[in-house]
Amino acid sequence: MKSNLITKITLCGLLLNGIYTSAQKNNLQVDVAKTVTKIQPTMYGVFFEDINFAADGGLYAEMIKNRSFEFLFPMMGWNEPNSDRHKLNQQSGIANVIQYSQKGTNHNYCRVTINDASGYQLINEGFRGMGIKKDLKYNLTLKASKISGNISKIIFQFIDKDNKVLGETSVVPTSNDWSNYSAQLTSSATEAKAKLKITFEGNGVIDLDNISLFPEDTWAGRKNGLRKDLVQLLYDLKPGFLRFPGGCIVEGRTLAERYQWKKSVGKVEDRETAVNRWNMEFAHRPAPDYFQSFGLGFFEYFQLSEDIGASPLPILSCGMACQFNTGELVPMDQIDPYVQDALDLIEFANGDATTAWGKVRADMGHPKPFNLKFIGVGNEQWGPDYIERFKVFQKAIKAKYPNITIVSGTGPFPDGDFYDYGMKELKKLNAEIVDEHYYKDPAWFRKNVTRYDNYDRKGPKIFAGEYAAQSVAIASPENKNNWECAFSEAAFMTGMERNAEVVQLTSYAPLLAHVEGWQWTPDMIWFNNLQSYGTPNYYVQKLFSNNKGTDLITITKDGKAVTGQNDLFASAVKDVNSKEVILKIVNTNSASQNVSIDIKGAKLDSKGTAVILKGDGINDENSFENPTKISPKESEFKVSGNKVQYDFPAYSVTVLKIKMK
Repeated sequence: MKSNLITKITLCGLLLNGIYTSAQKNNLQVDVAKTVTKIQPTMYGVFFEDINFAADGGLYAEMIKNRSFEFLFPMMGWNEPNSDRHKLNQQSGIANVIQYSQKGTNHNYCRVTINDASGYQLINEGFRGMGIKKDLKYNLTLKASKISGNISKIIFQFIDKDNKVLGETSVVPTSNDWSNYSAQLTSSATEAKAKLKITFEGNGVIDLDNISLFPEDTWAGRKNGLRKDLVQLLYDLKPGFLRFPGGCIVEGRTLAERYQWKKSVGKVEDRETAVNRWNMEFAHRPAPDYFQSFGLGFFEYFQLSEDIGASPLPILSCGMACQFNTGELVPMDQIDPYVQDALDLIEFANGDATTAWGKVRADMGHPKPFNLKFIGVGNEQWGPDYIERFKVFQKAIKAKYPNITIVSGTGPFPDGDFYDYGMKELKKLNAEIVDEHYYKDPAWFRKNVTRYDNYDRKGPKIFAGEYAAQSVAIASPENKNNWECAFSEAAFMTGMERNAEVVQLTSYAPLLAHVEGWQWTPDMIWFNNLQSYGTPNYYVQKLFSNNKGTDLITITKDGKAVTGQNDLFASAVKDVNSKEVILKIVNTNSASQNVSIDIKGAKLDSKGTAVILKGDGINDENSFENPTKISPKESEFKVSGNKVQYDFPAYSVTVLKIKMK
């Protein structure tokens, strides 16, 4: 008995000594009284690009693919199971796409000849199917013109893979002139792979166009709006900005394929469909059916920014096609229209209704300005050609709108000659904010946490506009959104936050990916036609963004920033509004670590809240089956005067919040 007692006392002593030794090894100091710098409201934002079916087939809730027959192959997305292009189809019928003209925006319509209504079917496959939910309503609209015959009704049905009907409605075409029709379907079942079948009563010829289908339950209840669950995930991030529309999509493979914002505003049905530059970019994920309807256009991006409390940050073409593709350049003596697009966009966002473009915004339903503060010139351009063009934009924008902050870029890499040249030249031009991109392996993010510690405080501010740890290699289809990538990004983010004097905007990229329509991995949010989930990387972003604070303060070990000593990384802020001290601590070690934290300069509550992110292993991921496997868990901890003793789990990201008295 005595022997057992001695053993227990010895073990207990060893354990306590181990904790004490660990705490001594990891003794951190926080100074609440001294503000290093203010944290910008834009510190943590989101970057949207229409890659991975993020817009059509994703955030934009349209369910019909190729609704107005404008794709390169005009019947893409549509199927006629009982028709044969090489026969007369007397027992069914046939659809042919007819071109209005090559002018304007809506070039084509579909002429359907019904020879035998009992045999003819026209089916739209949706975006890898259509996600419908039991008892929910779906709003259908279309344009039709009766040409000849006695077609008395058009019937619309949701069907599953076995052709079982899951909802039905109809419209009665009444006019030989183009007329608008609407109806509503209610789904009798939940189905991820539904299709829309169109049949007819009577025989004859009828023209159809702009066949559109939206869930009634959209974000903010807007008719023909955005997918609710995806916007909710963005809203929950509390982002400081929304960068749009990309990304390489801004540039296009050619100048003709660049994103032209003026074509994305006005009436939705008048917006010209364009090929998506990601449709055939990668041999591992070809998507010949990837186009842009622009139903999600610049007005909707500004509106979304407003909805989620984010500052809008549009990026425009600078007259250079993607340098990874054609690299096509607009000649300098022809660049004026590109510059005018930038000036007109500022007027569209901020001008009153008496201005030409302000009136366009007001007529679209938003008379109040959008309060645009930032504009980006070029996406990921590099070299002398970019600098030459940027100068022209900078001069014109500042002459007319001196208060607009211009975002420039140093190319696609965080180092090397493109980067060095770009930064040197942009400094000469007194550039305000420079966009930097980092797609590197997880170890790079941990090693580069001090990247901005010695950065020129008088130089341009930094926008970490695209970054994500790549578990395999950049652009590899095998990249995973695993826990090692996420906590390595968190370590890097403590370095960006510690340098908030310089780093003023940051965003993970890409944002969204359809599980059956992606081109690039990893991605922050994954979705299918019915569900969506945030990756571990999403929850890291949420943890930082929801706890960004207002003032940067110091957290040190032996007088130095906590940048990986004993595999610990840390940053600290206070929030003068919520009266909290907020510590972000990342433990990248395979063992838990006990840490002693001395907090001076404030009287503290006797308890605090810990928000912890951790995985069971470095390869853990979230999934549709287990969407919150790695997600924040809250608990309380004790505060003894001005000291905190805390055990940080292995491979963890922890936020400690303590109220100030």
